[in-house]
Amino acid sequence: MTEEKKFERKPKTRRGDRKEEKSEFEQKLLDIRRTARMVAGGRRFSFRALVIIGNRQGKVGIGLAKGADVTIAVEKAVNQAKKNLIQVPITENKSISQMTEAKFGAAKVMLKPAPKGRGIIAGGAVRVICNLSGIENVVSKIIGRTTNKLANAEAAIEALRKLS
Repeated sequence: MTEEKKFERKPKTRRGDRKEEKSEFEQKLLDIRRTARMVAGGRRFSFRALVIIGNRQGKVGIGLAKGADVTIAVEKAVNQAKKNLIQVPITENKSISQMTEAKFGAAKVMLKPAPKGRGIIAGGAVRVICNLSGIENVVSKIIGRTTNKLANAEAAIEALRKLS
């Protein structure tokens, strides 16, 4: 008989056992919603995730995705956010260079530079975006009447995009 080749089998890994590679971006789940659509048997549910990613050095992005499971929706939203990254110009005192306003749908956001040590004076989605982009001193106001986190986040990203 000829010499048989022995194949080494890799141990099977489950999805949860995978080693996650360390990303340069921090991520924050801003909103998760359960959505439904009608099919012949009744309602079919899925999840919508809104994720903000940033490296605290001027890069920030927003991602929105749907998935059958929350974890799938979040993974897809992170990949979407990586495609939508913007570069934010940050001054030496960790602020923005000038006042800016932006409107997205019913949301309207105003951002103003602040002196060193003032902190992030902002609420909701704008606070998360400023924090993950690396801006430490800013004054912000959500002028629009909507409480929709997605619209407010898009307006804040648009305001930061106007700076560059």
